Amino acid sequence: MTTTFYRNKVRLLKNPRINILWRYWQEWHGRPVGNYSRLPGFIEQHAPGHSFVDIGCMWGVNGAYSFLAEKVGATSVKAVDVFGPTPDFELEKEKRCSDVEFILGDATQPETLAEIGVNDVVFCAGVLYHHPSPFDLLVALRRICGKVLILRTSTIPENRSLRNAAVYFPMLEASERRLWNLTSLGLMHQEGISGPFDPESGYGNWFWGLTPSCLAALLVTAGFQVDYRETEPFAQTFICTPTEIPFAHRLPGEFEAHEMARDISDLKLARPA
Repeated sequence: MTTTFYRNKVRLLKNPRINILWRYWQEWHGRPVGNYSRLPGFIEQHAPGHSFVDIGCMWGVNGAYSFLAEKVGATSVKAVDVFGPTPDFELEKEKRCSDVEFILGDATQPETLAEIGVNDVVFCAGVLYHHPSPFDLLVALRRICGKVLILRTSTIPENRSLRNAAVYFPMLEASERRLWNLTSLGLMHQEGISGPFDPESGYGNWFWGLTPSCLAALLVTAGFQVDYRETEPFAQTFICTPTEIPFAHRLPGEFEAHEMARDISDLKLARPA
C-alpha cells in the first residue's frame, strides 16, 4: 500500500457517507462494528458483582460510566482522572447518595496505582491516544486489572502493507495534521491536530495515531489477551483479560551487572550502530 494510496484511503473514510457504507459493508460480512454508544452495554455486562475502576472518568462525561457501574451492581467503584472532580460529578454524586470514590492522579504514577489497587474490571475510554507513552499506560492498566479490561480509543485506519504502524502527531506540519482532522465526522476540536501541539495543554493533546494492529500488539506485549474487539474506521473497542506479562526488564544486582558487562566486553557484542 503506497503512501498516496493510504492517504486516499484515510480521506475516503473521513467522508461521512463512505464511513457509513464502510460500516454496512463490515456488518454485512459479519464483522463486529463498534460504536461509542455501545460502551454502557459492556459495563452492564461486566461490572455487576465486581470491583470497577474508570481511568479517565471526567472529560465530557463527568463520571457517568462510574455511576453506571455502581447502578448495575459493581461492588466498589473508583473514578480516576488528572483533573476534577467537576461540579457536575459532585452534584450527581450527591443526588445519587453515591459511594463512588474519586481519585485525583495519573494512572501511570506509582503512588496513584497504589491508591487504585487491583480491581476486577478496568474501564478506559478516550484516554490512550492522549498519552505520550501508550505502552506505559497499558502496563499500568495491566497492574490494576484483575479480570477484564474494557478499552476504547481513537485509532487510525489499518495500513495492510505496514503492520503495527503508528503516527506521532506532535510537531507535524499543518498540511500533515490536516489528514488526521476528523471535523467531517463531527469531532470539532482535536488538541494538537486542529492546531499545533500545545505543551501547556498536557494530556489534552492528541499524541498517537495507532493502527489497530499496533494497538493489538501493544496490548499483548503489556500482558493482555484480546478476547473481543469491535472496529471502526477511526476507533477500536477491545475486551481483554490479563495474562502472564510477556515482557519486563529486570534490573540486575551490582555483582550480576558487572558479570554481564564483562561478558559483553569479552564477546565484543556491543558495537556502535
